[in-house]
Amino acid sequence: MILKNIENFILVAVTVMLLSACGTTSMTKAGGGVSEVYEVHHEGRIHVFYDRKLYTDFLKLGETPYRLTRIGAGPNNETLVFGLTKKDKKKRSGIPVVDLFDGKAKPAEDFYAEMVKHGRIYIFDNFDDMKTVRDFGHPNYQYSMIGAGPNGETLVFVLNKQNKKKRPTGLIKKYEQHHS
Repeated sequence: MILKNIENFILVAVTVMLLSACGTTSMTKAGGGVSEVYEVHHEGRIHVFYDRKLYTDFLKLGETPYRLTRIGAGPNNETLVFGLTKKDKKKRSGIPVVDLFDGKAKPAEDFYAEMVKHGRIYIFDNFDDMKTVRDFGHPNYQYSMIGAGPNGETLVFVLNKQNKKKRPTGLIKKYEQHHS
């Protein structure tokens, strides 16, 4: 009888683990890490999204239906507003982009991010570079395409010491794929 109960417990535990693994969303990869982040800096707030549809809806409407707000948590005391999916609206932990900001999750190897700030669109393939721009307001190294954004914005492809002397063709291609 005890052996049967142990077998049932193990079966239930394995099923729960498998089902939770199936819940991986588009912003995380099976190998681990957050793969996409979108930020909009506006009126003293930093709006952060991990779902592209939420981000594009926010750009059109200026609001998101579900959010997690942290007043004064930004690098210059801005309010951080994490746009949440309907699935994540009741969670207080286990939200991938929040975990990334809190240092509890890592970016994926093929990380991609966009930041709308100062009338420009900054494009990243490195989360540390994104933190630098968020904290200091501008990148150390960049490749700019003036007027190339969807509404005539300047596109700023953020570079770092390792790739500063190369045209970021891979990152440009990723941007074009996200906007085609």
